[in-house]
Amino acid sequence: TGIDAMVHAIEAFTTKRLKNPMADCLAKEALRLLSGNLHKVVNAGNDIVARENMLLGACLAGMAFANAPVAGVHALAYPIGARFHVPHGLSNSLVLESVLRFNLEVAHPMYAELGRIIKPGLSGTTMDQASSLIDYLGGLAGELGLPKRLVEVGITANDVNQLANDAMLQTRLLMNSPREITFNDAVEIYRESL
Repeated sequence: TGIDAMVHAIEAFTTKRLKNPMADCLAKEALRLLSGNLHKVVNAGNDIVARENMLLGACLAGMAFANAPVAGVHALAYPIGARFHVPHGLSNSLVLESVLRFNLEVAHPMYAELGRIIKPGLSGTTMDQASSLIDYLGGLAGELGLPKRLVEVGITANDVNQLANDAMLQTRLLMNSPREITFNDAVEIYRESL
């Protein structure tokens, strides 16, 4: 659920359609709170301040994506939940890194800005900073003890085309992606996530 809230903030900030300054402010503050407290909550569930920060971060991320819609991560995650009964937050986590890498060529300035929120003092080119964000998010599931690959939840290469077909039905989400995701792109993203 914490990673899902982070995805809400990231996708609201990078959405192609309806991006706006209010949602951007909400998304950035949400990501700051969520990234700064997720490990604390997992490691010390009785840390009330960290739990309050997660609650506020999730609320702000929800307000952000209510004003600037989510995109490709959610579009590719929905079929995983529907077909394999994988919880929504985990479904998002399983495709997050691959979708962000796919978007990197067009979204790297926005990813770099978010990277500096998670890792203050981050330096290098915008591409370096964006890659640092993606690397951090890609390692997050493992650090939290969650499955990292689709195969860990029972998805095989034989399932990829059906998942991609289902993802293509999520047009209300796909239209928000910073980079257009075609059927073939979805197939490749799922394969990279296996």
